[in-house]
Amino acid sequence: MTTMTESSVAGNDDRRTTNQNTTAQNTAAQNTADQASAARVGNSRNGAGDKMMIALDVDGTLVDHDGHMSVPVREAAQAVVAAGHHVMIATGRSLNATLPVIEHIGIENGYAVCSNGGVILRVDSGLPEGYEILHKATFDPGPVLRALRKRLPSAKYALEDENGNFLSTERFQDASFGVEAVGVDFHTMLEATAVRVVVFSSENTPEEFNTAIRHIGLAGVTYSVGWTAWLDIAAAGVTKASALEQLRDRLSIETHRTVAVGDGRNDIEMLTWARRGVAMGQAPVEVIAAADEVTKSVYDDGAAHVLRSLL
Repeated sequence: MTTMTESSVAGNDDRRTTNQNTTAQNTAAQNTADQASAARVGNSRNGAGDKMMIALDVDGTLVDHDGHMSVPVREAAQAVVAAGHHVMIATGRSLNATLPVIEHIGIENGYAVCSNGGVILRVDSGLPEGYEILHKATFDPGPVLRALRKRLPSAKYALEDENGNFLSTERFQDASFGVEAVGVDFHTMLEATAVRVVVFSSENTPEEFNTAIRHIGLAGVTYSVGWTAWLDIAAAGVTKASALEQLRDRLSIETHRTVAVGDGRNDIEMLTWARRGVAMGQAPVEVIAAADEVTKSVYDDGAAHVLRSLL
């Protein structure tokens, strides 16, 4: 695994400027929720040896929008890992952009969800690469790409293929890809097998993206719109939550021992899935509505508050 740096990493759940007004509006809710958190967690544990399954988003949750993880967040995450709980990264980032975070918080053996549920990893420090891929959910991107390009001709397109490579149009690069995207023509992209498709446009708003999606429909896939005009597309039914449920079943974790923390629209299903779904303080209103509680913003180490409540 590589070493995590503090260079900017902007995943699909992290493409926006900070909304301080939203953060302020959520502070009161967070204070009330924090008071109830410890009691709720205490009730969910029947003994010190019981393990919990804790799913953590990355961008906007564990790291800020410059890609920096604060010391309190890192130490709190490491402490929960050391306590023996099943701590899992669940992110829109691709595999290579996820591995540094896994290492940074001290997960040597466990699991992770990448590409919004499209890839499930088993982390094992004894393996040659430190991990193995348990599952990839792929789909034919052709119909969706053709429909979107007619409606959004100026957008940039990127695709994660079944081998972990990224193909892109117009030199579209993003740190969440984890690798440098290879420029290809649109026809080549149509013929690939996809794990994840990303659409981005600096000329459109998220509202315009939503309008385009409603107009064309996106049958046979799952999608989420990010903070800016950023669209992430996966195979039908594939979300962070669907992948986490596979892992919960694999580990025989009871549903009331599940916790999830996130801030983006691609976290909504995950927050609903978890027994305790926690939205970050800067999250948009629809994410907060899906959560059981709200913690502080990423700039106030909200994830650390949640993680410490689990110790």
